[in-house]
Amino acid sequence: MHIPNSCKCGLAALTVAAGALAPSLAAAQTSQPAEKWQTSASLYGFFASISGDTTFPSNGSSIDLSSDTVLDSLKMAFFGSLEMHNGRWGVLNDLMYMDLGASKSGVRDFSLGGVPASASANFDYDLKGLIWTVAGEYRLATGNPAYTIDLLAGARYFKIEQTLGYAIGGTVGDFPLAGRSGTAKVDASVWDAIIGAKGRYAFGDRRQWYVPYYLDVGTGQSDLTWQAAGGLGYAFSWGEVTGMWRYLDYDFKSGKAVQSMTFNGPILGATFRW
Repeated sequence: MHIPNSCKCGLAALTVAAGALAPSLAAAQTSQPAEKWQTSASLYGFFASISGDTTFPSNGSSIDLSSDTVLDSLKMAFFGSLEMHNGRWGVLNDLMYMDLGASKSGVRDFSLGGVPASASANFDYDLKGLIWTVAGEYRLATGNPAYTIDLLAGARYFKIEQTLGYAIGGTVGDFPLAGRSGTAKVDASVWDAIIGAKGRYAFGDRRQWYVPYYLDVGTGQSDLTWQAAGGLGYAFSWGEVTGMWRYLDYDFKSGKAVQSMTFNGPILGATFRW
């Protein structure tokens, strides 16, 4: 039984969630008195394309899930985080969960010795993933209130489960061929230590506009994981609205069933502070 090495499906994760990755990627707060905790939370949408390489049992597969068909393939997604600051010190706790799936089918007609024949195939792909990042933060003194820079150190947990279901059949003349069907499943989970930095540069008459940035890199049970984001935001009296582009990449140890995974796409959200 042979399953094609390339399984490409249209997909993306679109969600609106409380809690939010946006505070960690989008906005760094100004320094606060040490005795007072400051908290950030957001609502946002994440339009992500997903790609990667997975070795299903007896078959290698390249996965490409595009953001072109977001709503058709989305089953469930949640992205949330909570960020707290006390003076120079802070804590980031981020959770990302997704349940995505898509199908692809086709029929091919041909002939065998002048006898008409056809073959049909149907593939169902499902991906469930959990990414949890927890980190401590330390705010550097910049000497300029328009700039903030937070150093961070912590860990990221990544768990993924992929399922590929297939059904193949056909006919030769008036005689049906014996069909083949089955399900192949692979999963992986890794912990990695990470270090990074985040912050922003504010500008405008009241510093209401700002350019946020985020970067981290890590290793451990995976060969390498890294994440980067940047964009543009606007601050109101109640909070902020931010648009960013986010890229998260994983390279796993050689010989593992899941060899690589990438999440790439824009974020649009609102951040609330108290």
